Amino acid sequence: MKISSNDIRIGNVLDYNGKLWIVAKTLHVKPGKGGAFMQVEMKGVLDGSKLNERFRAADTVEKVYLEESEYQFLYRDGDELHFMDQKTFDQIQLPSDVIGDSVQFLSDGMTVTICLYEGRPLSVSLPKTVILEIVEAEPVVKGQTATSSYKPAILSNGVKTMVPQHIESGVKIVVNTDDGSYVERAK
Repeated sequence: MKISSNDIRIGNVLDYNGKLWIVAKTLHVKPGKGGAFMQVEMKGVLDGSKLNERFRAADTVEKVYLEESEYQFLYRDGDELHFMDQKTFDQIQLPSDVIGDSVQFLSDGMTVTICLYEGRPLSVSLPKTVILEIVEAEPVVKGQTATSSYKPAILSNGVKTMVPQHIESGVKIVVNTDDGSYVERAK
């Protein structure tokens, strides 16, 4: 679908010069002399390369339609991750580097969103938060509950994170899957 360069937004996937690019940054510039333009920073979907491009207001670009489907994580086989489509029960396998650092929060049976382009998987999105149990943390010190300081803790999946002083081993907490940070105590 063709869109005006003025309609380019962060997160759009564009087909430009025969490659797929995801828009990382946009800046609309109106210089004192000459016409306005859109400065766009893009990242290659397949190879991770970066590209800075200027589009004039009259330019059009090809926006790519991505299909999003809900998949269930089944199991890990070495570096391969196996998923099943929730509607058709078709199974696919992807390399673990498609997910990046968030792969450590993937658990059996978890529902994820996979973006597909012409039937080919491009990216995997995990839920924003997961609930994990703390298996190791320093003991609670009486009187430390009112301070806003944090202490290191190890979660059930082996990830280290920082938690408030009043949290102890055996407690379940909500963790952000983007950066592994503590969100709140699980209810």
